[in-house]
Amino acid sequence: MTEIRSLHGTTVAEIFSAGLDNLEQIEAVAVSVMWKDGTVTAGCSNTTKPNLALLVLAMDEHQRRGLVGDG
Repeated sequence: MTEIRSLHGTTVAEIFSAGLDNLEQIEAVAVSVMWKDGTVTAGCSNTTKPNLALLVLAMDEHQRRGLVGDG
């Protein structure tokens, strides 16, 4: 049975870094989004290693842009 753990307070970079460290153990990627009205949607999808790498790069770029804007 699947176990779901809360990652509240964890940065996107930390989540994906842990995933990259354990890449061979990943079967699928699950994503959840909490909307401003408090609802949460979630989904799970199989992915290839190249697509996972692209996702990590896109998230890293987005996070870096946010940090530059806060400086």
